[in-house]
Amino acid sequence: MLSKASLLRGMLRSSELEFLMEAHDGLSAKIAEEAGFRGLWASGLAMSAALGVRDSNEASWTQILEVLEFMSDATRVPILLDGDTGYGNFNNARRLVRKLHQRGIAGVCIEDKLFPKSNSFLDEAKQPLADIDEFCGKIKAMQDSKHDTAFVVLARVEAFIAGWGLAEALRRAEAYRVAGADAVLIHSKKSTSLEIDAFMQEWAGRLPVVIVPTKYYSTPTDKFRDLGVSMVIWANHAIRASIAAMQSTTRRIFLDQSLANVESQIATIAEVFRLQGDDELQAAEKRYLPAAELRVNAIILAAAQGVRFGELTEAQPKALLKVNGKSILQTQVDHFRGIGVKDITVVRGFRKDLIEGDAFTTIDNDAFAETTELYSLHRALDAVRGTTLISYGDLVFKPYILNELLHDPNSVTIIADADFAGADSAADGAYHEWVVTDQPYSRRASYGFVQLRAVEERIREGCSGEFIGLLKVNEVGAGIVKQHLEALVLEPDFATMRMRHLLARILTTDTVAVKFIRGSWMDINSIVDLQRAEGF
Repeated sequence: MLSKASLLRGMLRSSELEFLMEAHDGLSAKIAEEAGFRGLWASGLAMSAALGVRDSNEASWTQILEVLEFMSDATRVPILLDGDTGYGNFNNARRLVRKLHQRGIAGVCIEDKLFPKSNSFLDEAKQPLADIDEFCGKIKAMQDSKHDTAFVVLARVEAFIAGWGLAEALRRAEAYRVAGADAVLIHSKKSTSLEIDAFMQEWAGRLPVVIVPTKYYSTPTDKFRDLGVSMVIWANHAIRASIAAMQSTTRRIFLDQSLANVESQIATIAEVFRLQGDDELQAAEKRYLPAAELRVNAIILAAAQGVRFGELTEAQPKALLKVNGKSILQTQVDHFRGIGVKDITVVRGFRKDLIEGDAFTTIDNDAFAETTELYSLHRALDAVRGTTLISYGDLVFKPYILNELLHDPNSVTIIADADFAGADSAADGAYHEWVVTDQPYSRRASYGFVQLRAVEERIREGCSGEFIGLLKVNEVGAGIVKQHLEALVLEPDFATMRMRHLLARILTTDTVAVKFIRGSWMDINSIVDLQRAEGF
């Protein structure tokens, strides 16, 4: 298997134009690799910015090494380090090479400026350059310190940046070639590629040439191919994109004092976990840790066919209908996993053969056509243990609601939508469960304890909102639910009882807490609901 250094060297010698993408930490490196880039540029500017300091060697070289180690561990593609001036003289530079080998870094680019360096794009009339002989000695020392002969030492020529012109750029590039550089990076901050054009015509392919078209970004990439450029570095665009996104999102949250308007615009917690490799850790935990009952469980009640959807559910259950390209069931599973719930049970019924996966276990309700969600919950009674989240299988909701439930201290807690208070339950022909509480929704009530008084199918005066089909029990609450379900199952009409009957039964002996939300969910009961959910 080729080393990362060999892969980078192969890219430099390729007959095709190759590309490196900027990365500044393990996360951005993995994202760039997943996007398809075959190599990465560990940008000094971007790493400094991520650390909150200036690109003037304010971050020490050991701090840069620490960042590089995370980047290398997170990826399989080669990384070329933006090594500034080598962090000192020849001795610092050759020690850097040894340390980069230890971390699996494929190569380093050093620039012919003085330490501490200044960023090439700062508005300065001239930037002082290193003595050519001194810089050539640094290149030789770095080449002599390599353990992997494929490790790349790239010399960056800053003559155009310093305003010294083409002749000086060519003179320096040739000296660095003779000193042993594996490639040269010719840099320009002009808005056009004219300086690069002139250099390439005179250089005539003596050594691979790398460019960084940050300022002359409008130049067609095919022109670089025609000029004979070996590699293009997109040098700072990941950090700039992340800055813009963080500024927009944090400002929106500050102004709104809410997450409602940003949640759908940002990556899910599940995606963060995926990029972190959480699946591998879960597999390792199963292999290396002693078996133990998980503290948090989830049950999804997804047995229904969904006859109101006509041909859409002739051959699949309602829970597999897709919203924004993903099934309702998979979306719920991702939400639960996103808050750290690993033990998920899905109660399936109609076309149960279609509901299976590694992320959850299944329990069957073969009487799905004649029974309700309460019957399905009884089928999964053994899964009600410790802290358990229970959800109807036709819900789409914002993930923050699960966090609200997970951190609620009460034994039994349900989610109710205050925005639905006063609606007509018969208007859309769907089944609704309306809640009556000891106090109506208010800002104060949303933070305090609200007690459930009743759950009704028909709306009546004094209704506070709608139960959305999402509830949580803690260890005590799990015992309460089991006790009352075992009593209800003895009733002759248990098969047709609804969740409101269980809640009413619990209220005879215990309290049920209500957490209010305002919107942020939909139950999918019709084709119209399915269409509306696409914009959810």
